[in-house]
Amino acid sequence: MATEAAVGTADPAHARIPDTAAGGTVILLNGTSSSGKTSIARELVDILDGTWFHVPVDAFHAMRCNREIPDEDLQAEIDRTAKGFHRAVAGMAAGGNNLVVDYPLSRRWRLLDLLDLLVPEDTVLVGVRCPLPELERREIARGDRQLGLAAMQYGEVHSHELHDLDTSLRSPRESALRIRDFVPDRPRPTAFETLRRTLRKQVP
Repeated sequence: MATEAAVGTADPAHARIPDTAAGGTVILLNGTSSSGKTSIARELVDILDGTWFHVPVDAFHAMRCNREIPDEDLQAEIDRTAKGFHRAVAGMAAGGNNLVVDYPLSRRWRLLDLLDLLVPEDTVLVGVRCPLPELERREIARGDRQLGLAAMQYGEVHSHELHDLDTSLRSPRESALRIRDFVPDRPRPTAFETLRRTLRKQVP
C-alpha cells in the first residue's frame, strides 16, 4: 500500500502544504451495535465513485492499550475516545477526503458535537435500522459483542428521528446501492442542516 509518492527533498513543492479545493463528503451510518453498519460500509467503499475511506469507531477503540479500565472510569474513557473520533472525522473531511463513517449516535451529545464539527451540507445521515429481536440474535451469533448492548442503544440512536434516508429491511448490498444513488443529488436542506438549526437552539 502506497503511503508516500516519490519526491526529491530539494523540490520546492516538498515544503508546500497542499491546497484543499473543497471538503470531503461524510456518509454517517447511524445504527445500534450489530445493525449492519460495517457490512454496508464495506459494500459502499467498493461501489462509490472516487476515493473513499471507511472510518469505523471500533478501529479507534482497538488502538487503545490493553490495560484494564476500572468500571467507574469506563464511560469517561469511551467518551474521550468518541470526542477524539469526531475530531478525526472532521479533520479528514476538512482535508478533502470522502468518508463512510460507521458510528452509533447512542448518546445525544455525540450528535450535538458532530453538528458543530461537520459541514452539514456535506454530511449524509443514514439510519441503519434493524428489529430488536434480530439485533439480539446477531449479538449471540457473533459472540464478540456485549450482550444487551443493542437493546441499550436501541431507543437512543434514532431518537432525533430525522435522517436523509433509511436502510430498513434491506441487505447490505441493496442498502449500499441505494445510498450510492442518493448521494450525488441529495435534497437540501440535509438532515444535518435541519438538526443543527433545531437541536442546537435547544442547547446552551
